[in-house]
Amino acid sequence: MNSPYFLMEKELPWTDLGGGVKRQILGYNQDIMMVKVAFEKGSIGAAHKHPHTQSSLCVSGKFEVDIEGQRSVVSAGDGFYVAPDLVHGVRCLEAGMLLDAFAPCRKDFLP
Repeated sequence: MNSPYFLMEKELPWTDLGGGVKRQILGYNQDIMMVKVAFEKGSIGAAHKHPHTQSSLCVSGKFEVDIEGQRSVVSAGDGFYVAPDLVHGVRCLEAGMLLDAFAPCRKDFLP
């Protein structure tokens, strides 16, 4: 289970998650996955948890991030880390994009 070596943005599909959020899967194997998530202003990444480690980079925009009740606002260049099974979510304050890395791979994201 490996993605191709080269991933061209124009050729990769976006998955519409509804509510102004869409996801584009980048490189992955069984151990790791990288995902772009685009948000419209005011959209919500609902609070959830998963058994994967997550590290995220704010590529653009501004987001209020909540991790287990601790909140912070992140903007372009900022990031956040989520340990496995912690409840977390985001609220988009200015339209933007997050780049998420997961370990191991989020198999539930694959078609």
